[in-house]
Amino acid sequence: MTEESGVDGRRRDPIEIVDYDSDWPTAFERQRTRVEAALGPWLAGPVEHIGSTSVPGLAAKPIIDMLARVPDYRGGDFGSAMSGIGWSHAPEPGDEAARKWSFCFPDIGWRTHHLHIVEADAENWRSLLRFRDHLRENPADAAEYGRLKRLLAAADAQDRPRYRAAKAPFIEGLLHGLDPR
Repeated sequence: MTEESGVDGRRRDPIEIVDYDSDWPTAFERQRTRVEAALGPWLAGPVEHIGSTSVPGLAAKPIIDMLARVPDYRGGDFGSAMSGIGWSHAPEPGDEAARKWSFCFPDIGWRTHHLHIVEADAENWRSLLRFRDHLRENPADAAEYGRLKRLLAAADAQDRPRYRAAKAPFIEGLLHGLDPR
């Protein structure tokens, strides 16, 4: 099974960009409370709503991305905690730690939520929040990002690595112009 597949080896959620859904914040909150309760002993801050579904008005894949920070990966039984509330392990491409601590709900094939657990001292999570906050405060940039995502999804709804790679220059360019917080 690859990072792009479901239990039977097939990923069922193609890259589909939809108009913003005003229910996404509520869907995040429902799972946030469950995730915070399950990971509570290890959390180093609140669980955050990240990604395009966290930006009002932004077109997105209808998957709620979530971020949980922990002091470090050692000592936490994240897999058992997450499976205990019905979440599935969902390895992501990238470094081994990122692959190990990624989970989806209700399952990897038809996910509605995707949780990324990161170490609190890692730099990458700050960029995720800066990008989200910038798009929330700058509707023109959010609209341009939504347009780009629609074009990429229309070109190939199955090639996730290509989709991620093609979005990267926009994200990196925008982040490069922001003050680090």
